[in-house]
Amino acid sequence: MSALVKRSGIALVLRGAAAVGFFFLLAPLLVIIPLSFNAEPYFTITEGMLKLDPDAYSLRWYRELLDKTWTRALSNSLVFGIFATLIAPVLGTMAAVALNNPGAPFKRAITALLISPMITPIVVVAVGMFFFYSQIGLAQTHLGLILAHAALGAPFVVITVNATLAGFDASLSRAAASLGATPWTVFRRVKLPLIAPGVISGGLFAFATSFDEVVVVLFMGGLEQRTIPRQMWAGIREQISPTILAVATLLILFALIVMATVEWLRLRSSASKA
Repeated sequence: MSALVKRSGIALVLRGAAAVGFFFLLAPLLVIIPLSFNAEPYFTITEGMLKLDPDAYSLRWYRELLDKTWTRALSNSLVFGIFATLIAPVLGTMAAVALNNPGAPFKRAITALLISPMITPIVVVAVGMFFFYSQIGLAQTHLGLILAHAALGAPFVVITVNATLAGFDASLSRAAASLGATPWTVFRRVKLPLIAPGVISGGLFAFATSFDEVVVVLFMGGLEQRTIPRQMWAGIREQISPTILAVATLLILFALIVMATVEWLRLRSSASKA
């Protein structure tokens, strides 16, 4: 009986610690949401908001997002994100499939090289990209930023596709080959449909990485390449406006949608394996 009480007490303490940890992590994000509806140009919760006065709340900062500066930043973020997401899954999937080949040499070294943009400090990556793309005339261009964001997103695709390939039944490829299928047909008709959840998950992470990236844009982007994070950075430094809070709230919503989609794909992949 005492052992059962002891285990229950430990479980209760662990749940309490987990709740405190979640609150510590999420509280700064949750505070942003009500502040974005503040009718006053302040970064604080006013007395009227605490009293739930309807006049203390407003959508004015969301309407500010229709300004040309913000719409151009959103357009750039979408362009960079979409094109980077089209490139990164192709490169990442090709690399992951090649590394999954039992006869591939130097797997660990090549994998470490491919995922190095994830573990290298982003400012180091940004400086390197700036000097490299400046030499070939792609700094402060849309194409340069698309390629840079694709390079940042490709490691996520390599990791997710590698994880999916770990549970892939190689006998399916051998069976298709024995029936006369070419390597390209085997990949397109057998392997790709089964690893599609990993490819899509990696693509979503690549899009989120591109959409959220600010350091590389600071180094490589000009006035015409300002993205949403870059515009938020400029707004904090140049003119503090609660419009930033409205954008942050929408980005939180976007992140929740991405994570929910990734979790759905994971569950779907697990169900298909079962």
